[in-house]
Amino acid sequence: MKKTKVNSMEVAKLAGVSQSTVSRVFSSRGTVSEKTRNRVWEAAEELGYRPNALARGLIMNETKMIGVVVRDKQNLLYPEILDKFSKGLREKGYYVLFSYVENDEVQQDDVFQFLEYNVDGVIAVDVSLSSATVLNLSKSNIPIIFFNRYNKDFSGSYHFIGCDNYSAGKYIGEYLIRQNHNRYAYISGHLIDGIEDYCKNGFCDSLQQHGKEAVITLEDHTYEGGYRAALRVLNCDSPSDAIFCANNIMAFGAIDAIKTLRLSIPKDVSIVGMHDSIMASWGRYSLTTWH
Repeated sequence: MKKTKVNSMEVAKLAGVSQSTVSRVFSSRGTVSEKTRNRVWEAAEELGYRPNALARGLIMNETKMIGVVVRDKQNLLYPEILDKFSKGLREKGYYVLFSYVENDEVQQDDVFQFLEYNVDGVIAVDVSLSSATVLNLSKSNIPIIFFNRYNKDFSGSYHFIGCDNYSAGKYIGEYLIRQNHNRYAYISGHLIDGIEDYCKNGFCDSLQQHGKEAVITLEDHTYEGGYRAALRVLNCDSPSDAIFCANNIMAFGAIDAIKTLRLSIPKDVSIVGMHDSIMASWGRYSLTTWH
């Protein structure tokens, strides 16, 4: 026979207090004497009572749940980022509700569970939200944080966290110039939101100040994309001797393309990635990357 769950009324009866007192004890809201609090805890322990987090959230209008929506794509940075989000939020007493999407723009159906559970906030990791999705979240007073994705269309209705890509691109350009390179290439995915555009602009601006320019090559944000792009800038009449990749996974593809052509790093070609990851330090790649 399935055992029925113990409710707060049973705890209140055993402890000799009201149900509202039990609620105050478990929500840490309101004043309860130490003696009464101990009686409630002892009764709950004896009965095996565990408060219903969702029910408590509806009462207190605080679910302690954060919705994280991320595009399920090839990017070695995001498993590390999501791990940090999960650990950091747990330390603050929050639970994480993940939603993985296939498309770049998140629709209402992709985040219905966030609205259903009335999450305390939404973090959108490298995806954009449709205007209808933003409107629905705003109507429910759910704050939105975009991570590594800037959307000027919703300026003022959300928070944004990301790298200063322009400064990073400029610094990397200056770094490569100091290595006395002559022919530069910038490999990126198709520019969607302007984030990587800032990186490209910083890189190109630093080169321009020294009378240099870069070949811009766009591909998929994948290992295969980086591989194909590197072959294009190396298998030509004026091959690049310095390559800057918009992310590490593309840089790994570029490194293997360089090895396929039997070229040496950094003797023949220097390569720099963007956004550090654990794999960058692996002996196979030992990638120079922007952290």
